[in-house]
Amino acid sequence: MCMTSALDITRSVNPPRATFLNFPLGHTSGKPNEPELNRQIMIETLEGFTSMTKPGSIKMLPYKWSEDDKWERSAMSEGDNRLPRYDTPQYQCEEDRRRAEEHAATEDECHVCADFSGEAK
Repeated sequence: MCMTSALDITRSVNPPRATFLNFPLGHTSGKPNEPELNRQIMIETLEGFTSMTKPGSIKMLPYKWSEDDKWERSAMSEGDNRLPRYDTPQYQCEEDRRRAEEHAATEDECHVCADFSGEAK
């Protein structure tokens, strides 16, 4: 399953299945610090494993970055202004870092997997 914000590139690459989110590049799982939106996008993407049966299918997710398309015009004119990428984990907040480090130190189930299965964290 491919998650993409670059529809033309995804169509040319033709992955087996993909979900497209019309958000700025680097935000294929949603907006920062909006965990409910991030979770819903991930759930809809994972559902594609069972609902998308035709090879090359692209599921268009309905979410909007903003009420207008100004961000798209500025993204095209300003170029790539994403933050640099690092080889070490980067976290949206201190809570994310803490949970990741706690998980790494235990044998417990992954909290992300537990979140998707409906079990307690």
